[in-house]
Amino acid sequence: MRLGNRLFQARKKSGLSQEDVAEKLGVSRQTVSKWESDETLPDIRQSKRMAMLYHVTLDELIEFDMDVKEIEQVILTSDEKINDKIDWTKAWGKKYPILLRYQEEVNIAKYAEALSVMLDELKKDHGYSELDAMLVLKDILANTWKKRRSSSKK
Repeated sequence: MRLGNRLFQARKKSGLSQEDVAEKLGVSRQTVSKWESDETLPDIRQSKRMAMLYHVTLDELIEFDMDVKEIEQVILTSDEKINDKIDWTKAWGKKYPILLRYQEEVNIAKYAEALSVMLDELKKDHGYSELDAMLVLKDILANTWKKRRSSSKK
C-alpha cells in the first residue's frame, strides 16, 4: 500500500477530517491532501505527530508494503474480466522498467518457442489445461528464480 493511502486510511479510522489534522499539525488542509495523494511526503516530525494523532505506531503508519492478507484478498476478489482489462506489463513496468523495453532487445520468438514446447510437454505429461500448464510453468520459473537469487547472496 502506498504511504498516501496509509495516511488516508489511518486518518479515516481516527474519524478525523483533513481540516482536523491540518489544524492539529499546524499545516494547511492542502498539505494533508498532498500527503494522502503521494504528491509530497511529511517530514519525520510530522509523521510522528500523525502516528500519535491516529493512535498507531510510526512503523504502522509508514509501512509501504501491502500485507499478505490484502494481496490474497485482491487475488480472490478479482475476476477474469478485470484481469483482462489490466495491462500487467505496463503496471509492473513502473517498478521494473525492463518490462517496458525488452521487446526491442530480445528475440521474443526464440524464447516463446521454447516456452511453448514446455507448455505442450506439461499438458501432455500431466493432462493439464492450457491455463494450468501456464500457471505451473510460471510457478516453476518463480521458484527457480528464488533459488538462484538466494544462492547468489551466499
